[in-house]
Amino acid sequence: MINNFRVIPVLLLQDDGLVKTRQFKNARYVGDPINAIKIFNDKEVDELIFLDIDASKERRGPNFEILKEIASECFMPLGYGGGITSMNHVDRLFQIGLEKVVLNSVALTNPDFITEVAKKVGSQSVVVSIDVKQNWRGKRQVYSHHNNSLVPKDVVSFAKKMEQLGAGEIFLNSVNRDGMMSGYDLDIINQVAENISLPLVACGGAGSLNHMQQAIAEGKASAVGAGSLFIFHGTHKAVLINYPKQEKLIELFNGK
Repeated sequence: MINNFRVIPVLLLQDDGLVKTRQFKNARYVGDPINAIKIFNDKEVDELIFLDIDASKERRGPNFEILKEIASECFMPLGYGGGITSMNHVDRLFQIGLEKVVLNSVALTNPDFITEVAKKVGSQSVVVSIDVKQNWRGKRQVYSHHNNSLVPKDVVSFAKKMEQLGAGEIFLNSVNRDGMMSGYDLDIINQVAENISLPLVACGGAGSLNHMQQAIAEGKASAVGAGSLFIFHGTHKAVLINYPKQEKLIELFNGK
């Protein structure tokens, strides 16, 4: 953690492997999650988030077998999202060692569940993930990965509602920028950050450390998440799990 700003690798699970998407499509296999965790352990990563991209679509719960193995190897705070729909799911995740649950589809279908979970485990352990996509007019709307469709909800209003229901953190992910490495959507990050009092994790579009600095300095994010930046290397995007040295992050965020 650099001056209270967290830099978080966001890893996508599909079956038992790690994948990376572009605009939530075309999942590319990039390796074994346990190997990635071991590398991130060595690099003193602030926090890790794992998201199962198929659980909600397939109407199934979390893969507790692989998550138990992941949690046993992980030496840093660990959050998980994907297919969480019941308190039994939440209880089992915390029993195997996770510190945070990331709630996305259920926040749309059963928003009262946010309150239920917050009362049970504390708001600090409840992250509501909001996927944002631009419609054909360029307006940003909440997007349902579960249904592959835009939801008629204003992003800022939805974030405020999640705060009222008991979320302790908002994870804001841009569908349009996912995997593109062209920079974060600073406008929507700033709009949401200015209207909530919760920590905001910006995700979607990081292609450089400067992009992260912009998300915090200009977008007013509290933390930054990235996938491609920590998985790929070079113009040909060879798979190379990486993470900046702490000295570099201190230099980047010092005084921000």
